[in-house]
Amino acid sequence: MPYYRSVGEVPRKRHTQFRQPDGTLYAEELMGQEGFSSDSSLLYHRHAPTAIVAAEEYRPPAFTRAPNLPLKPRHLHTHKLDGGTADPILGRRYLLANDDVRIAYVLADQPSPLFRDATGDHCLYVESGTMRVESPFGVLDAVAGDYVIIPTSAIHRLVPTGDEPVRLLAIEAAGHVGPPKRYLSVRGQFLEHSPYCERDVRGPDAPLLVDGEDVEVLVRHRSRAGSPGGSGTAWTRHIYANHPFDVVGWDGHLYPWAFSIHDFEPITGRIHQPPPVHQTFQGPNFVVCSFVPRKVDYHPDAIPVPYNHHNVDSDEMLFYTGGNYEARRGSGIEQGSISLHPSGFTHGPQPGAAERAIGAEFFDELAVMVDTFRPLDLCDAAGECEDPGYAWTWARRT
Repeated sequence: MPYYRSVGEVPRKRHTQFRQPDGTLYAEELMGQEGFSSDSSLLYHRHAPTAIVAAEEYRPPAFTRAPNLPLKPRHLHTHKLDGGTADPILGRRYLLANDDVRIAYVLADQPSPLFRDATGDHCLYVESGTMRVESPFGVLDAVAGDYVIIPTSAIHRLVPTGDEPVRLLAIEAAGHVGPPKRYLSVRGQFLEHSPYCERDVRGPDAPLLVDGEDVEVLVRHRSRAGSPGGSGTAWTRHIYANHPFDVVGWDGHLYPWAFSIHDFEPITGRIHQPPPVHQTFQGPNFVVCSFVPRKVDYHPDAIPVPYNHHNVDSDEMLFYTGGNYEARRGSGIEQGSISLHPSGFTHGPQPGAAERAIGAEFFDELAVMVDTFRPLDLCDAAGECEDPGYAWTWARRT
């Protein structure tokens, strides 16, 4: 994250003696990206963060990937996956994936196990409900409309906190996720033309200290052996001698953080603006965009809905999470729907949408878009919730 935070107790100088009340040294841990060449944080543990007492291979719930064949647009009803609740990590139902990103959905009412993903950052979007993100950095509360970014290898636990289950869209990267570089100065400050800034970002603000011994942590890590979904990863169960939530203080630029889609300030114009104005994050070979309620095009002859377009280098996934998405009216799109418009297919508004939109001054819509620069495969859960007639809706056939 592009700005510095300091939480809890830290010594005045890095890598110097910092002692516990009993006179022993706190255990210093530098957590950093790109081999000491990028963002990092320095954490101070009561116990050695390296102390494990057991390790064994772990088999997570399995899923498979298959190419989008025959090539066609897809519509997935994620709420049809509501057969039961689960925890927010192991209960994820994988829908779409390639070698850069996995996209999953989950309805969760149980705390997750402690989990560390050593393969990449997670970008979680809360469709509804509330949850608490626990980590060695502290606690981060998330509500409907929040994005939560969890950095690579940060041990964490997701705990639903409300009376209703939490609904999550999980975007799991094979690398790092952050604000678009064009919105940041060379020193990492948000620039004036950015649609959000440091004031909109939340991070943990107090240590979370938990006692415990022989604590289980599930780890997903890179492996040539491969794993469910053909992702080139494997899982291990580690048993830590002491609970990893024992950090009395930390400082740096790397930590879990949250940002509300409702704080995204839309960029508008006299004529229709292309999707890059909605970009919120960038990841390895993909971007995440936010479509929010906004004033629409105000040229007297403007057509506010998107024109037909063919993004020849990317697949487009759109998660519909609120309001009325005018361009998709008549297609069966509803709350919780996901549309997939692949490269190799020209897509655009449904029949009649352009005429209906003329003269509109405001769109009340909320959606999360993921554009990938490698094709997305279909995972098992996609087949369970697909609307098979979606591809023919532009031709007005069933």
